[in-house]
Amino acid sequence: MESRIISERAFEFARRIVKLCERLWSQGPAARKIADQLFDSGTSIGANAAEAEGGQTKPDFLAKLAVSRKESWETIFWLRLAIATSVSTREAVAWELDEAQQLKAMITQAIKTGQSSNWRGGG
Repeated sequence: MESRIISERAFEFARRIVKLCERLWSQGPAARKIADQLFDSGTSIGANAAEAEGGQTKPDFLAKLAVSRKESWETIFWLRLAIATSVSTREAVAWELDEAQQLKAMITQAIKTGQSSNWRGGG
């Protein structure tokens, strides 16, 4: 159930990242480069969380969540860089930055829970 909540929140996050990137793409070369990276990492959080839900084994489930967590770290980096380089303002990406940090924390907890569970998968 925990991974389903993550997947749902990550889907909404990805939707908002796509909209943010659409705005950034019109703001010049540096903003376009950041938007390209942000688009990839921000949407990958949810894609990998969704794949984790369908994990056939515990290692498969945990590996997909680990990729999702890695992508959340990268997304936070690109959002911080957008702010630091004035490509965006903190106010304009406040929700996205906070949600990326919350998703990272939720995914980390799901990984810890998954590692300590006795689930073996396999259908």
